[in-house]
Amino acid sequence: MLVLFETAAGYAIFKVLDEQKLQQVDSLWKEFETPEKANKGKLGKSLKKVLKKVVAKEAHEQLAITDAKLGGVIKEKLNLSCVHSPAVAELMRGIRNQMEGLITGLPAREISAMSLGLAHSLSRYKLKFSPDKVDTMIVQAISLLDDLDKELNNYIMRCREWYGWHFPELGKIITDNLAYCKSVRKIGDRTNVASMDLSDILPEEIEAEVKLAAEISMGTEVSEEDIANIMHLCDQVIDISEYRSQLYDYLKNRMMAIAPNLTVMVGELVGARLISHAGSLLNLAKHPASTVQILGAEKALFRALKTRRDTPKYGLIYHASLVGQTTAKNKGKISRMLAAKSALAIRYDALGEDTNAEMGVENRAKLEARLRYLEEKGIRRISGSGKALARADKYQHKSDVKVYDPSGDSTLPTVSKKRKIEEVEEGEEEEKPVEAKAKKVKRESPTEGKHPYREAETETPKKKKKKEKKAEEESKPEEETAISPAEEVRGVER
Repeated sequence: MLVLFETAAGYAIFKVLDEQKLQQVDSLWKEFETPEKANKGKLGKSLKKVLKKVVAKEAHEQLAITDAKLGGVIKEKLNLSCVHSPAVAELMRGIRNQMEGLITGLPAREISAMSLGLAHSLSRYKLKFSPDKVDTMIVQAISLLDDLDKELNNYIMRCREWYGWHFPELGKIITDNLAYCKSVRKIGDRTNVASMDLSDILPEEIEAEVKLAAEISMGTEVSEEDIANIMHLCDQVIDISEYRSQLYDYLKNRMMAIAPNLTVMVGELVGARLISHAGSLLNLAKHPASTVQILGAEKALFRALKTRRDTPKYGLIYHASLVGQTTAKNKGKISRMLAAKSALAIRYDALGEDTNAEMGVENRAKLEARLRYLEEKGIRRISGSGKALARADKYQHKSDVKVYDPSGDSTLPTVSKKRKIEEVEEGEEEEKPVEAKAKKVKRESPTEGKHPYREAETETPKKKKKKEKKAEEESKPEEETAISPAEEVRGVER
């Protein structure tokens, strides 16, 4: 039986002289206690043929291997039967233990160097390390940048509170954090401000204000040890701020080298955060534009899907400059268009051979023109496709006929409609009482001739009543004769 053994230096083929010992797996380790026992025997003719010609067909023996998949490939390609069993694994362990004695001409130092090189190669392969696209550096740099920002905020807040007990007015006068720490580092005790020159840190107006505030400060007195600790904290803030600016420059240069088109589209920080969130530039290139748009808002997305509400319109891409300079109603449109163009830029950066940023500059110019159009017009322009135009014509009123408006020909001042309506209403109100009076006169005319006789009836005796009625009927004017009998009867009854 032949044994295929893999080492850091290459492959080695061994000949098993006594195959019966493989059946005793538990005592097989005794055969590899010393190099002499492991190397006992001669090199067979069949093994020489394999080593010389590397033709497995001429061996006519079984080949012991450690990997069953490799054995299948060897059997398929070379038509050589392979064996993989627990006994073979124990055999390989014994060979590895005495490899220095079995392989002559290979010192132990070279074997260890080869093993180290093989381990590095395997690690690079498993980590998918590529020297051309070192996006791992970007992931680490942006993570460290975010951590530095958090620590700087904590340190600066602690420094302002700590030194505020001694000189509280300084925090309101100097708003810049780095300038504040540099001023505290140079001033120390507030009594030194009067003789201190702060022109290299602060402008003249602020420097004069600081000196004036130091004279009337209401802060408490502190010891020199407290001042020393505060100044040490200021040194830490200044050092971290300088390292932060240096790290930002490094990240900017690295982004322009690895993903120039993405950097032009969304900026260095947003592009680095997208790569960090996806894991690598290649993984980010596999995402569609819709995923790039909401990348970083997964929590809000799943909450919206669970509650059946509107899904988020943007994630990390919200912090891009193009989205930031847009009005609230157009942020969703711009983020969608920016995500579509950014997805193309990412794929070009990850899979393309060129390293220029022409594509990103061109797409950014298109997005800026589109943004200006949306800001000026306020409505979305209809695309020129036939389906879109037909869909738009469906909701348009084509039967409207435009007529010439002559109102612009006259130079006389026009009277508003409201004033005309008020004048008409006033005219109607003036006419209505006149008509009512005329009607009342007509209706009261038949009754006016009746009432005196009712009064006369009450005043005259009963005997003269009949004679007066007859005389009155004979003396009635002609106008009253036109009264209807029904109205005459009503007047008598009244």
